[in-house]
Formats: sequence, C-alpha cells, structure tokens
Amino acid sequence: MEEEITGMLSHEEISVARKCLEKALALGASKIRITLSKSLMELFGTLDGVLDKVNHCMDRSMSVCLFVDGKYGTFSTNRLVMDELDGFLNDAVATVRMLAQDPCRDLPDINRTAKDAITGKELDLFDPSYPSVTPDQRLKMALEASVFEKHKGDGLISEEGEYSDTIVDTLILDSNGLECRHTETSFEYGVEVTVKDSEGNRFSSYWWESAPRIKDLKIATCSETAFRRAVAQIGPKRIPGGKYTLVVDSENSSKLVNPIISALSAFSLQQKNSFMLDTLGKKVFPDWMNLVDRPREKGCSGSRLFDSEGVASKESPIIQNGVVKEYFVNTYMSNKMGIEPTKEDAMRPVLLPCMAPGLKPASPVPVVRQAHQPACVETVEPQKLDRDAIMALVGDGILVTGFNGGNSNSATGDFSFGVEGFLFRDGKIVHPVREMLITGNLLTLWGNLLAAGDDVRLCRSKIIPSLAFKDVDFSA
Repeated sequence: MEEEITGMLSHEEISVARKCLEKALALGASKIRITLSKSLMELFGTLDGVLDKVNHCMDRSMSVCLFVDGKYGTFSTNRLVMDELDGFLNDAVATVRMLAQDPCRDLPDINRTAKDAITGKELDLFDPSYPSVTPDQRLKMALEASVFEKHKGDGLISEEGEYSDTIVDTLILDSNGLECRHTETSFEYGVEVTVKDSEGNRFSSYWWESAPRIKDLKIATCSETAFRRAVAQIGPKRIPGGKYTLVVDSENSSKLVNPIISALSAFSLQQKNSFMLDTLGKKVFPDWMNLVDRPREKGCSGSRLFDSEGVASKESPIIQNGVVKEYFVNTYMSNKMGIEPTKEDAMRPVLLPCMAPGLKPASPVPVVRQAHQPACVETVEPQKLDRDAIMALVGDGILVTGFNGGNSNSATGDFSFGVEGFLFRDGKIVHPVREMLITGNLLTLWGNLLAAGDDVRLCRSKIIPSLAFKDVDFSA
C-alpha cells in the first residue's frame, strides 16, 4: 500500500466518499456527484530580510451534488465521519425534495468523462520530493531570496517576500461510474518591493515565480527582478493623450485575453451578457491570431485531465486563423440552450506567436530554450520574439507593465483600464509613464493585433506572451 502523504487524500477519506455515494443512492437520489478535495500550504514570509510570519494551512472539503426526483442541490462538509454523514445526507436529500424541478441538471455522459486520471499523477505535476522539504529548508529559501541588505542603500525602503509550497489532491466520483483524480504540488515565491527617489517619491513593484517541482523554482533572481522593475519607474513624465501603439509585457498580457474567454462561456452567452454572442464559426479576429487550449501538457502549470464535472480535457482550437471555433458549454448549459456540450472552460489557453503581415524582424536571432523547459508552445522562427524584439518591430509606442484597476463591459466589450509603463521610441525605452488610461472596445483592440511573442510565463495557467496593438486610445 502506498504511503499516505500529508496533504493528500487518505485511503480512509476516499473510502468515506465512496460510501457516501452509495448511501445517497440508497436514500433516494437518482444520481450523485462527489468532489473530495484536500490541500496543504506552508508559507514563510519575510519583511526586510527577516522572518515575519509562518503559516500552516490545511483544508479539506467534500462537495455533494444531488439529483433527486428531477430536482438538484449542492451541499458541502469538511466532516468526514460516516456516523455524522448519515444525518448530513438525510437532511440534504430531504432539502432537495423541497426544491423546484430543474430538468436541465444532469451528470455528463460517461463517454465524455476522463478515463486516464487514475492515480492523479499522470501529468507529472506532483513532486515526489515534496514530503521531504523541511521547515528549515523553507526558511532558508525565504531568507536567501531577500535583497534588502544588498540594496537598502540604493533607495530600497521595504521588501515583503513570501515563499510557499502547496499540495492539492482532488477526487471526483459519480453514480455513472466516474472516478478521476488530480494531484499537484506547487512551489512559489513572490515579493513586493518599494523604493524611493531623491525627493522621497515612492514606487513599488512585484514579481513572482512558481513551478510544480522545487528544482525548477527560479527563486534566486525574483527579488532582484522586482527591485529593478521598481527602480525603473522612477522619474515618470506626463505625455499627451492620443493614439499610440500598445505593447503589453507577458506578465500582464492575460488581462486582455481573460474577457474573451469569459465571453465564450455558455453562462454569459445564455444570459446575452457576452460580446462574443453568435460568433461561433465566424471570423472575428485577425487571420494571424490563434488561441488553442492545451490542457494535457505534462509538467506544465495549469494542465488538467478533466474539468469539475469530470469531463475529459483535450487539445482544441479556441480561435483558429481568426475564426471562433469553440464555446465553453457544460452539461447544464448544453441542456438549457439545446446545444452540444464541450467543456466548462478553457483550462490552459495558449496564444501562439504571430506577426501581422508587413512587420519585419529587425535582426533575426535563433530561439534558445532551457533544457528543462517543456515544449509547450510553438515559436516563431528564426527570430526571438520577446518583448524587446516586439518593441523593435513596432518602433514607437507605450509599453504597459502594470494595470491599475478599471473594467470591461462583458456585454459590449467596451473597456477602460488604468495603466503604467514606459514610453518607447525606435524600440528603446525613453522614460516611465504613470496614471494613464487605455479605452476602447476589445473586438476593435484585437482586430488591431500586430504581434504576439514567444516569451510566455510558463508559471501561469494562461500561456499568453507579450502583445502589440496599433492605434490604442491613451488618455492622461
């Protein structure tokens, strides 16, 4: 029998979940889905290079979805004691019987569910060294990541860092015979630094790194990166509003993709609260734009073999050559809207590198990748298309390195975002800018896409590179 690891579901907990499924059916439920989840997080926080806080957090929950007499209800508990669960299930079934009929609720077709998520470790997202990481090692990493002593004479006035590692173990069971599991570890370090200029003005920046395996965590340069990003903000100048070429770095570019993915959700579409309504199969974006879902890349953050219903994930195009290829439709919305189900969401969307016709690389450079880096995305050959290369391609504009509030209208696609970053000319940064707004419509913005790079942040679940758009409205 495999040794049980702290933070992972135990054999006893899994046995209780299976018995709950049987018990609920015996009490009159026609169908049932149980999601059992357990997580453990260890956190060591530092302030100005010394230990500031230590957190140990374990969470466990069991969610029960009941289908009774054509009615539906969800319930949850963290008490996995069978004697207590008898009463919990009795009350839950009785409560569902008092609800209104909901004929659209159902379990997914068993033929659509995951069959290959047996151990939870198939995607190579579990680090077997996790159980051996000691508190002393965690503290050592958190303290050694600090650059406060190194830079406190260089204008650095505060540094808040957090090292954390997490294990999450999830099991889904249903009365159709589904049983699938996902187990993942994550090691993360994030740091926020504040610096001041000669006049006492303060500037802050944040940086973080994350990896499923501790050996791949790039912790050594994290604080240094945050410090450099903060210092680079010193001396901002106001510039007149108008239309500029917008470049967004890969740390922030997902901000402009998230509204598209949300608008492709059947929940938004059914409520007519989506600017992507009636776009399936239509060309809405430029020919050179391709967004794909790649949820089964081994060793890559965000990968999943199944969604929250247990529906199997698969690689699929979301936007192909500018054409919308997929809506995100779970079982409930499929029945409600009378359309074919797909999956409930984009699990690991990847925006592929591209350039608008007419853009010419300044100086082609072969792409060089680290040996450990998974081959998760295609790259534009033969040049390296990172943020700086994109700036060189487009010449003049504003580089955005942070969003400060704002919102987008999910029904119309109109947006207004506060931004900060840098003015650049001839591909070179001139000076920082702050307190500016970008406004417009998301469909218009993406219609003006000039380039998408190959400098993705693989620690993210949305794999979106640096982006460039022409003719974006900026106001001071």
